[in-house]
Amino acid sequence: MEHLDVLVIGAGLSGIGTAVHLQEKCPDKRYAIVEMREAIGGTWDLFRYPGIRSDSDMYTLGYHFKPWTNPKAIADGPDILAYIRETAAEYGVEEKIRYRHKVLGLDWSAEEGRWHVTVERLDDGERLTISSRYVMCCAGYYNYDQGHTPHFERRDDFEGTIIHPQRWPEDLDYRDKTVVVIGSGATAVTLVPALAEQAEHVVMLQRSPTYMASIPRADRITGFLRDRGLPERVIYALARAHKVLYGITTFGLSRRFPEFVRSQLLREVKRAVGEDIDMDHFSPRYDPWDERLCAVPDGDMFEALRDGRASVVTEHVDRFVPEGLRLASGEVLKADIIVTATGLELKILGGAELTLDGEPVTIADKFYYRGAMLEDVPNMALVFGYTNSSWTLKADLIADFFCRLIQRMDVKGYEVCTPRAKGVADGGPFLNLSSGYIRRAAHLLPRQGAVRPWKLYQNYIIDYTLMKLLPLDDGALVFTNPERSAKGRQGVARSAA
Repeated sequence: MEHLDVLVIGAGLSGIGTAVHLQEKCPDKRYAIVEMREAIGGTWDLFRYPGIRSDSDMYTLGYHFKPWTNPKAIADGPDILAYIRETAAEYGVEEKIRYRHKVLGLDWSAEEGRWHVTVERLDDGERLTISSRYVMCCAGYYNYDQGHTPHFERRDDFEGTIIHPQRWPEDLDYRDKTVVVIGSGATAVTLVPALAEQAEHVVMLQRSPTYMASIPRADRITGFLRDRGLPERVIYALARAHKVLYGITTFGLSRRFPEFVRSQLLREVKRAVGEDIDMDHFSPRYDPWDERLCAVPDGDMFEALRDGRASVVTEHVDRFVPEGLRLASGEVLKADIIVTATGLELKILGGAELTLDGEPVTIADKFYYRGAMLEDVPNMALVFGYTNSSWTLKADLIADFFCRLIQRMDVKGYEVCTPRAKGVADGGPFLNLSSGYIRRAAHLLPRQGAVRPWKLYQNYIIDYTLMKLLPLDDGALVFTNPERSAKGRQGVARSAA
């Protein structure tokens, strides 16, 4: 059995960032990264559909330690993937990655004070066990094998092509074809203008509208600073701070004054799409930021609608028919290609089984400590980014916090650290969005407590204070050594100074 200090699960955006944190803050630790797929990049290598891009600006989606120097603030998928690969190469992370290694289970041994991680090598099917003092799960939150596709009546009757964006065929020819994209989220809003560049016509078929906002693809402020010769690190730091503050302010306004923010968003959309398009297609029934806002870089979606290359239909699907889709109204939408941009299927820990001394752990019954660790689960970080801002902002904080925790344990001679929630009231789901993919996975996700450090704020400035500036000795972390568990007794709690 191989013995490591830290095992990182996942070689995507957060996995590579976590590895750099480990190398810089815990240089004496032996670590490895196991990646189920055959390539680096996670989301940004998996998704290949036309127009794939970030819906967060790259000054916050990028790593704090590596400036994003590309002029595009809203970046295309290939540019993001190149950035991740460049980071891995620059910091020597590539040699630590073991591709085609799928984690099947994680079992904590109280006697040893170590994780026993069962891994399958997908190339030959061999299973092996890796022993590690710590585990940092950076596997994301959704199923890489398949996306979410609701049941559609008589789907097999359709004579054209049906695809899900998560499995986009490389050779799909949509030139001069009529395409219907089912969905209204970020993927649909990305696909429609990209497909409209070559397709005969693209229809976005939505059950209900989503809030959209046009944003510049290139950031004007950073362009101005770059023209004045400021160093890239200074430009990046300023842009990052500006984007963080802007995002927090916008989200706060949406929560405090939803009607005002709604009116502003709809006014801008009305101006962008023009007088000929029915605003009912862009007027959601929920408040801003109850679901994630869809970014429209340089208004490309609105331009496609104005030019007549695309259109929006708000209606429910009754069933598939040979020539397309029959709607609940009886109207038939004809199509050569139907894209089911109907969302993600969430999967925690990459689908691996989590056990403590062989006893299964139900993650949905656990509180989420500082948004980094699970209640009663020792020596493990679960990296889950923001839903109202960029993923990497929170992933960076979690990696930094966990490295600080490892450092403190080394100094004090502890080997086991377990978050314990005693008398903490339930604060509800830790994700504060009502998006479909989150509602569908409520039974899989941990919960938050009603008070700090179990309460989650979805606010970078607050989290920065909680995770980087406040002491580790907060009454919730219990530090022990494994030899006491070997005797079948509870460890004596000792707090970190």
